[in-house]
Amino acid sequence: MIDLYTDTFFMREALKEAQKAYDLGEVPVGAVIECNHLIIARAHNLTEQLTDVTAHAEMQAFTAASNYLGNKYLENCTLYVTLEPCIMCAGAAYWTQISKIVFGAFDEKRGFTKTHSGILHPKTKLEKGIMENECAIILKEFFSKKR
Repeated sequence: MIDLYTDTFFMREALKEAQKAYDLGEVPVGAVIECNHLIIARAHNLTEQLTDVTAHAEMQAFTAASNYLGNKYLENCTLYVTLEPCIMCAGAAYWTQISKIVFGAFDEKRGFTKTHSGILHPKTKLEKGIMENECAIILKEFFSKKR
């Protein structure tokens, strides 16, 4: 039997969100939140569109998932995000008590794992580098066109 609900499957869905951000001229970061194999939230960066520095893909996804579940806690949920969360998003993840975070590309400058790896809730599991190359390519392309 083939398991369709793998980390790769959900990261591909997050990459679709990153492409939406790219098309809008936003930094191409996408996120999805899954719960029991169902995507309950899809989001991408909206900082330029909303003129809001906190409108990261993860923050948008946390809000959408909480609204869907009618609960501020995201237990039994997994966040898939194409870029390593910043400290703000990792801090927000702590408060949601999300069960797992899976990210693609590492953020060497602003990612939380370099200096704040203990910021996640003790219940939260972390998977790093899923589809890392694919997630990095869209970011590199975006920034090469900006320069």
